[in-house]
Amino acid sequence: MSVVIVGGGHGGASVAMELRRNGYSEPITIVGDEAVLPYQRPPLSKAWLKGEVDESGLTLRPLQWYVANNVTLRLGTRVQSIDRDRRCVTLADGATLQFSSLVIATGARARCLTMPGANLDGILMLRTMLDADRLKQSMRAGANIVIVGGGYVGLETAASARALGANVTVVEREARVLARVACMPLSKFFTEVHVSHAATFELNASVVRFVGDTHVRGIELADGRILSCDAAVVGVGAIPNDELAQACGIACADGIVVDAHARTSDPHVFAIGDVTRRPLERYDRQVRLESVPNALEQAKHAAAAICGTAVPPAEVPWFWSDQYDLKLQIAGLAFDCQEIVVRGDMATRKFSLFHLKGDVVEAVEAVNAPVDFMFGKGLIARRLPIVKEKLADAAVPIRETLA
Repeated sequence: MSVVIVGGGHGGASVAMELRRNGYSEPITIVGDEAVLPYQRPPLSKAWLKGEVDESGLTLRPLQWYVANNVTLRLGTRVQSIDRDRRCVTLADGATLQFSSLVIATGARARCLTMPGANLDGILMLRTMLDADRLKQSMRAGANIVIVGGGYVGLETAASARALGANVTVVEREARVLARVACMPLSKFFTEVHVSHAATFELNASVVRFVGDTHVRGIELADGRILSCDAAVVGVGAIPNDELAQACGIACADGIVVDAHARTSDPHVFAIGDVTRRPLERYDRQVRLESVPNALEQAKHAAAAICGTAVPPAEVPWFWSDQYDLKLQIAGLAFDCQEIVVRGDMATRKFSLFHLKGDVVEAVEAVNAPVDFMFGKGLIARRLPIVKEKLADAAVPIRETLA
């Protein structure tokens, strides 16, 4: 009996921790293609870029933890294939590892732009520590940085670049930033915040080519303008690393399809994190969630299923983003909502946006308002109705807004 975990990131390491927490005593092996101990990725676009944390501050557990808990690390190593019939994986060096249960935690990779000049030096992405190291070298005071993509990673990178004194332009093909992941008022708020920090935005703008000889020197937009730059950061989404699962016949659909307990179409194979497409019973749909909390929740479920221990309760999806002095915390998903109730004054940079379906909260976006976030998360979990007028009045204690 043994568990092999494919993927040495936050999710993969968390499965090993949860297995040991659940009393699993058999061998565990983590195979990761990065040659470093499993680490946290969210700080890469923030504290790491600004030099506020070193590698030890990112590492999830020291090497001694893995040794003491009989967790073998095969780092800097790729899994070449999965043999479901023989229950083994073959590594790139030809070695094979047997498993009784397999956990795929391969995450996602940054989506590349395929256009003229896309292979020039100085075109950077941000998914790994190595990516962040390259980006950090470019973020010097006075440097011109163009960020393609106005999602959370793009805006967090923009905030870090401005903090370091670099000049920043964000290029977004949609009419607003955060178009896929935030409501209009929140998009407008963050745009204004970044503009107040001297960042520039090009909205409704498409990139057609990168300009330069060997190193990128500019980005040409569809209207013919060229934005000069010393480096370009591409943050236009991610692609799930589900090729191993596809190759061995496990069901995939823009990610590895799993059930509520992270089990794939093969009962001996589990998958967690950004690589998965999972069901969300509350919202009656299957989604691919790219977040650390999602990976940690699935790690708990996979470990419980493998160990045969009590199934953890379902959690409300949640996310966060740090930009400048702002902490955005989001709970729930705003599917089919009919109304947004604003609590607090957006001008003070401390407020919450509650997304309602009838008188029930489906999602909350809280800026510098952790109490609202936590209370809203509880409302979503328990489907408790609220009184809209009370919720909109910040003078009313939030616990008194229940219907």
